[in-house]
Amino acid sequence: MQKFSYVITDGEGIHARPAGQLVKLCKSFSSKVKMDCNGKQVDAAKLLAVMSVGAKQGHQVDFTIEGDKEEDEAKQLEDFMKTNL
Repeated sequence: MQKFSYVITDGEGIHARPAGQLVKLCKSFSSKVKMDCNGKQVDAAKLLAVMSVGAKQGHQVDFTIEGDKEEDEAKQLEDFMKTNL
């Protein structure tokens, strides 16, 4: 199991475009990705779930990645967050 946290820097938070890209990335993984924010834990491969957490600028988002390729996929996810949010 891999874990990492990220503080949202995008002024709009996790809005539709990056949320869609995040979900697409998570769906491509063989690992399960859980996302925690604002006291809510959701499946990061489901768009409505990701949007429902209401992650805004300054909010901390915690990810848990669990599966066969979790180390590589956690790195990809962390790079995505740094580049897009």
